[in-house]
This record gives sequence, structure tokens and C-alpha cells, in this order.
Amino acid sequence: MNYWLVKSEPDVYSWDDLLKDKKTTWDGVRNFQARNNLKAMKKGDLAFFYYSNAGKAIVGIAEVSKEAFPDPKDSNWVAVELKPKTKLKEPVALGTIKADKALANMVLVNNSRLSVQPVKPDEFDRILTLAEEQE
Repeated sequence: MNYWLVKSEPDVYSWDDLLKDKKTTWDGVRNFQARNNLKAMKKGDLAFFYYSNAGKAIVGIAEVSKEAFPDPKDSNWVAVELKPKTKLKEPVALGTIKADKALANMVLVNNSRLSVQPVKPDEFDRILTLAEEQE
């Protein structure tokens, strides 16, 4: 299994929207590196759901329910289908992530603009621990 992070602005598409919809097509990605990450996603992979701009925090975990297919808005690009897996006990803010030495090499810390990014298994586990530790 691989781990990922996908970004959304909460006023555009929120974690609550994903819960309500039960699944969504993750489309509209227009960056080659992010597109390659979408293509690498496999059914069953897990992805952190991250609020960019407003919020700047990981709030939940989604599961890849359908692997890459042509983006319905532009077939030169790809999309995946995601479904909600679990909401984190507490959001993990970008500031918390940047302050944690164990996460110093995380893509989110070093290339924060990338909208779909890989997450290493140890990073994934550390984020889950941070979500549990916060009050």
C-alpha cells in the first residue's frame, strides 16, 4: 500500500463534502508531477485530506476507490476516485508538521505547493500519532 496527500480548499471541497457525497472524482489537477502521482495511486491506497490556504491542516484520510482514468473535464489529464475513510481525531496543522523533526523531509514541508504528493509510511504513522496526541 502507498500513502498520499491530496489538497483542497475547504470552501471549494471540504472533508464534510466528501462525507456527504460518500465518494468524489479527484479531478482538475493541472501539474505534471501531481498527475504522475495520481497515475501511481492504486485502489486501496490511503491519502491524507489536507486543507490548503484556509486551515492548513490534515483533517482526514481518504481511500482510493478507483485508479486513474481520464479527467472528465480534460482527457489529457487524469483523475482518481476517493472515498472517505476516517476523520482524524484532531487536525494536524502545517505548523505542527514543520516543527516535527521526524517530518523534516516530508514533501509537504519542502514542496508545499504540490497538490497531490506521496507520503512515506513512517510519515503517515507519525501524522496519525500527532493527531492522537493533540488536545
